Amino acid sequence: MEHIVIIGNGISGVTAARHIRKLSDKRITIISAETDHFFSRTALMYIYMGHMKYEHTKPYEDWFWSKNRIDLKRAFVKQVDHKQKSLILDNDETLSYDKLILAVGSKSNKFGWPGQDLDGVQGLYSFQDLQNLEKNAPNNKLCKRAVIVGGGLIGIELAEMLHTRDIPVTFLVRETSFWNGVLPSGESEMINRHIRNHHIDLRLGVNLKEILADDAGRARAVVIPETNEEIACDLVGLTAGVSPNVDFLKDSGIELGRGIKVNRFLETNIEGIYAIGDCAEQHEPIGNRRNVEAVWYTGRMMGETVAQTICKQRTAYNPGHWFNSAKFFDIEYQTYGWVNSDIRKPEYEEHFHWIHEDDTKCITIATHKDSGKFLGINTFGIRMRHEVFDKWLTEGVSTDHVIRNLRYANFDPEFYKTFEPKILSAYNKLTVNI
Repeated sequence: MEHIVIIGNGISGVTAARHIRKLSDKRITIISAETDHFFSRTALMYIYMGHMKYEHTKPYEDWFWSKNRIDLKRAFVKQVDHKQKSLILDNDETLSYDKLILAVGSKSNKFGWPGQDLDGVQGLYSFQDLQNLEKNAPNNKLCKRAVIVGGGLIGIELAEMLHTRDIPVTFLVRETSFWNGVLPSGESEMINRHIRNHHIDLRLGVNLKEILADDAGRARAVVIPETNEEIACDLVGLTAGVSPNVDFLKDSGIELGRGIKVNRFLETNIEGIYAIGDCAEQHEPIGNRRNVEAVWYTGRMMGETVAQTICKQRTAYNPGHWFNSAKFFDIEYQTYGWVNSDIRKPEYEEHFHWIHEDDTKCITIATHKDSGKFLGINTFGIRMRHEVFDKWLTEGVSTDHVIRNLRYANFDPEFYKTFEPKILSAYNKLTVNI
């Protein structure tokens, strides 16, 4: 019986296993060094915040795996020997495979800062990171201040988590406005204000020079190079992005770039070895997407796609129109299609921006200047329907059509109908002025 081995039990690897089982009777083994069972990585913050327990983050009961004949193995893979089709584990045990799926995810970025490996310095990606956070920042008596380095989605999650335990936070962001490499200026500036309204000490346009140690080898302070200021702290959260977890593959013969190089079928350069999820890097980006996508739903889609190929229905990965969602404290964010930041906006793209007077709700719509075609929308504090925008993007409708039919995309009509007239009025004034 053909043996499929999957390294990694995140959303990508587990989805691949589930769909291979639906399509075949192949033997399936999932190897994980992180946890015994699959859990929702996006729920890590809610465990720390007390909204959920770890057992509530497992989408499947523990008996699910044996019932579906998916073997789980807790181990760390040291080496892949593709010539022998075998894996060497941390206890020097070997495990053979017929086909191998690499779903090894990401690790927190470190950029060689002095002191980055001290006790009390950590990222926020794995379950082990959550366990370390409980040790490093259990309450505001043992952690009198935390410093977060890096302004992205993981950084804002960590800030919210610490805020719920009344731990003061200083947030160091290299950019001049929060996430302004992704968000247009109106949205980025609104999030700056929102972060500060939650009493977070947001420092924009600053970097980390070094992390200082106390006599016990724990982090005691960080130094900002721009001012040579020293900020005392008990926790340093490194949230300057993540990168594919591929160091153990450097001598494997598998082609690497930033991640594991794959074609549109998620195949590596070695026959019978595939890569999916955060660790996979497309040779050529798909449309405007990045070569590496550390996004939950694309990991799930890659898992479904590779299962088809392994079960003799060779299928290209086609993620469709870009969408994503996140949360900035209590403001929900959704994006559909492409709305570029002011820094990256091409000449043909123009924006219509509307912000509510309460400074917690806004939308930005991107339009092609010449054709009037709708390119994408960002929404903050207003929930929209994915399927409606997906349809409009496929049909190539105009921004005029989108604005005048927003009620059909509206997730909560009773709540949202009070905003629609204001949005339409602002849009009409803009187009009249043009």
